[in-house]
Amino acid sequence: MKKKLLLIQPSPYDKNREPIKKPKLYFVGLAMPLLAALTPSDWEVEICIETIEDVPFETDATLVAISTMGHGVLRSIDLAHTFMEKGKKVILGGYMASIMAEEASKHCHSVVIGDAEDLWLDVLKDVEADTMQATYERKLTKLTTPLPRFDLILNKNIGDFLPVQAGRGCPKACSFCSVACLYQSSYYKRDMEEVIRDIKQVKDLGFKKFMLLDDNIFSDRAYLLDLLMAIKPLKMQWMSQCSIDIGEDLELLKVMKESGCMTLSFGLESISYESLKNMDKAWAKPWEYKRLINQIRDAGIDVSTEMVVGGDGDTLASIKATKSFIEDNKISVPRFYILTPIPGTKFFKQMQAEGRMINDNIYAFDGTKAEHIPLNMTPDELTSAYWDLYESLFTLKSIIKRNILRRDFIKAPFKFLFYVVVNLYYRNNIRNGITPNIF
Repeated sequence: MKKKLLLIQPSPYDKNREPIKKPKLYFVGLAMPLLAALTPSDWEVEICIETIEDVPFETDATLVAISTMGHGVLRSIDLAHTFMEKGKKVILGGYMASIMAEEASKHCHSVVIGDAEDLWLDVLKDVEADTMQATYERKLTKLTTPLPRFDLILNKNIGDFLPVQAGRGCPKACSFCSVACLYQSSYYKRDMEEVIRDIKQVKDLGFKKFMLLDDNIFSDRAYLLDLLMAIKPLKMQWMSQCSIDIGEDLELLKVMKESGCMTLSFGLESISYESLKNMDKAWAKPWEYKRLINQIRDAGIDVSTEMVVGGDGDTLASIKATKSFIEDNKISVPRFYILTPIPGTKFFKQMQAEGRMINDNIYAFDGTKAEHIPLNMTPDELTSAYWDLYESLFTLKSIIKRNILRRDFIKAPFKFLFYVVVNLYYRNNIRNGITPNIF
């Protein structure tokens, strides 16, 4: 058999059920370059990032592996069926396929559940022998990966940084989180030498920046501190995500800045403590957010935020008040999501048990509307409040207030003007009913 593998990172659908397209993708994923690196050299490998290129439906690949992420899973399933109809062997993997494997298996020949590092060679051997199993699953004992095959994506229109992974999983256990569902509060960290090896590869490829991928880089302080000391001599700039409580650690923030950290992203979720408690996130204190954000900024690190609306403590008034919170804290590029009961998560099971699901068709979950009954409003009111919040924050007045009318603008005008461009792109998405989560 011809041994060729096509790896596809699908693009979510817009409201017209067309894949969202962009001329350039700044944040590229790591899963496909890693799978390519895990694939033996006698296999030919091609990577397709659908957001910025067309899917090669007439490929001569015998095996097609498709990623599933969030509401983009709808596109993943459609692609899987199309390729199966063309006689290709199709594998689904990623978060969504992993936490709802039984459902995913209806739409492909095989599902890779969880991490692929320790089983990918077995999958390929079974493909060659025509003995593919319905599912493959093997719990990680140690997180170790080869050098990603970035050579397969460098010819694409991507941003000026590449991803490098430090760890997977998170010790937190937020009820709505697919990471918590999959990793059950476990955190796997790679050997320091591997991480630095990967950063050096990014630098050797001509990049001056990297995205340090980690579900919560603050999961292990000692490990992070050692990693920062190893990154510092490389003189690279980087960004990552972690829990907001890192703002209490002034010593660590200082070392992070000295190592080249530019931006940290935080899942703040809500300004309602009642909502946070119901999300199993009571460790986060919204009354401390402003102080922590200021301390992170005082260390010279930019702050990016993600929040959800629709928690059990949220009201229409608190959702409106979120606008003031974002503007008062000068959040350059805020992102929001409607709290959605993702199948497999604790929140999904809770909503089912309480009879608060309004839609049993999980394939209708596209992130643009409420799929559960909130405590303090109707689902339609939640959906309207969500879009009203986005529209109110992405007016020209608000964009200028958050990015131009700030004391630190004069220190880095080009950076904040770039944020303005991002805001304008998101503003266009919002006008077209697209949740802004791709850039």
